[in-house]
Amino acid sequence: MRSALARIGTAMAVAALLVGCSGGGGETTAEPEGLTAAEACGGFAKDAPVSAALKAVLGGDRFEDDLSKPEKAVERVREDAAAPWADSYRPQPVTYCGLQSAEEASRNLKIEVNAAGKGPYGPGPKLAKEVTSYTSGLAAFTSSGLGYVYFSCRLKAPAHEIAVETTIWGPAGVPDTDLAQRTRLITLANAAARQVAAELGCTGTGLVTGLPAKARP
Repeated sequence: MRSALARIGTAMAVAALLVGCSGGGGETTAEPEGLTAAEACGGFAKDAPVSAALKAVLGGDRFEDDLSKPEKAVERVREDAAAPWADSYRPQPVTYCGLQSAEEASRNLKIEVNAAGKGPYGPGPKLAKEVTSYTSGLAAFTSSGLGYVYFSCRLKAPAHEIAVETTIWGPAGVPDTDLAQRTRLITLANAAARQVAAELGCTGTGLVTGLPAKARP
């Protein structure tokens, strides 16, 4: 009798082991695809306010890279800072960060950087009525789809002091009356500008940390 019970117990144990090995007893949860905010574009959005802005803009918490060239973008600005400029020279912007939602590719954003010519760097009297201005760098302003952050960058000789333009394009179709979207975009552009400035080794940028304050409605 004991022998029969032992054989039954052994058979049940083997069956349980086989079921476990085959995965029939449970389901594994797949890791979400895509980059997290802390991983995207060198981690410029790793801080909580910037991460929240990125997730709100792209409508999710996972992202796909879309032709980002951060090293090339920074190197181009560094070269422009060291080169003599003619009045007719127009530096070409490079995509520092391109991202799209991992769930909806049509929701995307792009951040470009380039050395800027002589100012003024504000939106100008006509455009000022169409955008919201913020206090960061030399100038910071945005609509609900397009924004700019300019900052001053002093580098070691033989480079000369330059202004750097950071441009952000948000997803299409956002109403221009969405003022919260403006703050999200300027938060992302400012964070990217700060990261570019750090990579270049700029001093005297005037860029603020976290969320830039509104200079005017």
